[in-house]
Amino acid sequence: MNRRTWALRGQTPIQRAWDRYDRLSVIGAVVLSPTRCRISTPFQIHDDHVRTTEAVAFVKQLRRQLQRPLIVCWDRWQVHRSAAKQIAASRIKNVEFEWLPAYAPELNPVEPRWSHAKYGKLANFTPDDAPELKRSVRSTLNGQANDHRLKLSFFTAAKLPLRRGHLRRRNH
Repeated sequence: MNRRTWALRGQTPIQRAWDRYDRLSVIGAVVLSPTRCRISTPFQIHDDHVRTTEAVAFVKQLRRQLQRPLIVCWDRWQVHRSAAKQIAASRIKNVEFEWLPAYAPELNPVEPRWSHAKYGKLANFTPDDAPELKRSVRSTLNGQANDHRLKLSFFTAAKLPLRRGHLRRRNH
């Protein structure tokens, strides 16, 4: 994603980029614990489009990892709707779905997460190849996991108020 850049006066800035036939897709979440004491930001990187099977696998992994009931808030993307149906029909227990209004990315706390990565740390980044891009995306998203204020800002940007005192920094 290109942003503003600098060059000497009178010289056009040129950023070299590899042919973009390869693709990376990321599926992720902003997870608020039931006691509102912790925010986590799990994600998976895929070498192709995220499809229903990847969305189902991601929710299954979250459920196993967190070992507690989940309420998954999804937009109405076809992959999400299809994955919700498969999960509901499967043996996976304690997973509920809440649906965001159609065409309302501003209500989704995952959207500011992607924006921060794409237009912040990765802006003007031109990797030599897909593996380098994958390493940089992983590093950027892992870096978000260590920034408590940034994770709080994802909820603020989505206009989801978190009462003071309910979310405190924990040292684990």
